[in-house]
Amino acid sequence: MSQDKQNPDMKQEATDAPASTDFIRTIIAEDLKNNKNEGRVHTRFPPEPNGYLHIGHAKSICLNFGIASEHPGGLCNLRFDDTNPAKEEVEYIDSIQSDVRWLGFDWQERLFYTSDYFEQLYQYAMQLIKDGKAYICSLSADEIRQYRGTLTETGKDSPYRNRSVAENLELFQRMRAGDFEEGAHVLRAIIDMSSANLNMRDPTIYRIRYTEHPRTGKKWCIYPMYDFAHCLSDSIEGITHSICTLEFENNRPLYDWFLDRLKLKSHPQQIEFARLNLSYTIMSKRKLLQLVEEGLVSGWDDPRMPTLSGLRRRGYTPEAIRTFCDRIGVSKTNSTIDIAMLEHYLREDLNKRAPRVMAVLRPLRVVIDNYPEDKIEWLDAENNPEDSTMGSRKIPFSRVLYIEQEDFIEEPPRKFFRLSPGKEIRLKHAYYIKCVRMEKDKNTGEVIELGCTYDPQTRGGWSADGRKVKGTSHWVSAAHAVKAEVRLYNHLFIKENPEDTQPDKDFISNLNPDSLDLLSGCMIEPGLKNAKPGTTYQFLRQGYFCADSVDSSEEHPLFNRTVSLRDSWAKIQRAQSRS
Repeated sequence: MSQDKQNPDMKQEATDAPASTDFIRTIIAEDLKNNKNEGRVHTRFPPEPNGYLHIGHAKSICLNFGIASEHPGGLCNLRFDDTNPAKEEVEYIDSIQSDVRWLGFDWQERLFYTSDYFEQLYQYAMQLIKDGKAYICSLSADEIRQYRGTLTETGKDSPYRNRSVAENLELFQRMRAGDFEEGAHVLRAIIDMSSANLNMRDPTIYRIRYTEHPRTGKKWCIYPMYDFAHCLSDSIEGITHSICTLEFENNRPLYDWFLDRLKLKSHPQQIEFARLNLSYTIMSKRKLLQLVEEGLVSGWDDPRMPTLSGLRRRGYTPEAIRTFCDRIGVSKTNSTIDIAMLEHYLREDLNKRAPRVMAVLRPLRVVIDNYPEDKIEWLDAENNPEDSTMGSRKIPFSRVLYIEQEDFIEEPPRKFFRLSPGKEIRLKHAYYIKCVRMEKDKNTGEVIELGCTYDPQTRGGWSADGRKVKGTSHWVSAAHAVKAEVRLYNHLFIKENPEDTQPDKDFISNLNPDSLDLLSGCMIEPGLKNAKPGTTYQFLRQGYFCADSVDSSEEHPLFNRTVSLRDSWAKIQRAQSRS
């Protein structure tokens, strides 16, 4: 869409995370002060639809849409950089739109594709040829690389660099008509083969591809390169600030070169920032695709993946991700963020919104010998102490219960405050119980059942005589419990930097063989049988768990562990504040 067709009244949806002050916002503030771009702020998020978005893209999404929302009349486009049909699919286009919406941003009617501009880009390329700024090169791809030179050796001119304008125009038109095989010719800009910047050594502008395009079908068989199409698409759309990651810093002279040589009225400013790198995480779409294609994960939405669809399925909230992106800030220096920081903001958010429930992941049967066999009590349990508006629920209590296996040790070590022979503990929301007997498997010697007594005067978990116990266990009533499957997730990679491998290995060698622990015999509160897919709960003492959006059903409840309760990042922060 051209600049004169834009609607200045269209605004982006604001997020609930506070805006940061960073060098990009400082540049924009100075531009507005000087009335640059007629006081407009217009950004864009331009993903290539060759994979699913990941947490690194979330930083760019929040930055571009966030900056637009902070200024009256600010605009942000969602534009698909669909110039390589060999790798692009409609599935990726759909998933990207879904992810951006899920994060809380709305491009409204500002959805564009680089393919919208194919004819215009072709005409721009023709203009460069007519101006003597581009030529058809017939070297092979390997020969072009050889002629290009290296960081320490200058390049040398292609033997086809001096073709006439007329010949170049004819060949380029024949390329469009499909007269040549793939790789026979490319269109290159005429810049400087001795430039210290390799991007300026006669870069390729167009190449031949006989692959059907998801949107244009077989209409085109030549496609523009990213560096050519990106800056021109920005200009066509009237973008004011083209915000991209730091790896494109060396491409900025080329970005400006195309716009200057074509004398376009709209000349966006490219600004680079450091991309998001997370510990124990791969951020390359190519490598994430490899994990999917080789079956090393269940798909792009595998909850162990850093994709937004994977994080969503695992139980991450858009609010937590937006807060994380705001807190890490924007800089020009590459660094790696501890994944514990992301998990910290997730816990902060879930702590406020997740209902508390009880689930026993590794059940141990407990019989309360002095409790009536046919008696059932419905006890009060608060849903979330952090939010009183969530109210309370009724949970059933009966003679036979399940507790966690780890909550009982026959010969307890020092400072073990849970159940052991002759010891008393509190059952959450219920009573004090004391272990008086145990039953073991005759073959394995494993404890399979505990016999306990309860104190009727401790209903609600408090003693009328003032005596106290140190241990508290969660539990579920055996007669009412619902059997469920639970997936416990750990880091997908064992190394903090998964790409740090020996010379003869690749990143796959750093996959964590224990990244998934599947528990099939879990017992959960009866109210969780109808848990809505995507709903997150806090399983008391266990962590935050989300009803799986794909595999969970009323007949087969399945929960993914979103994050554990332990907050290592908060611990790090406390240690730093003391130092």
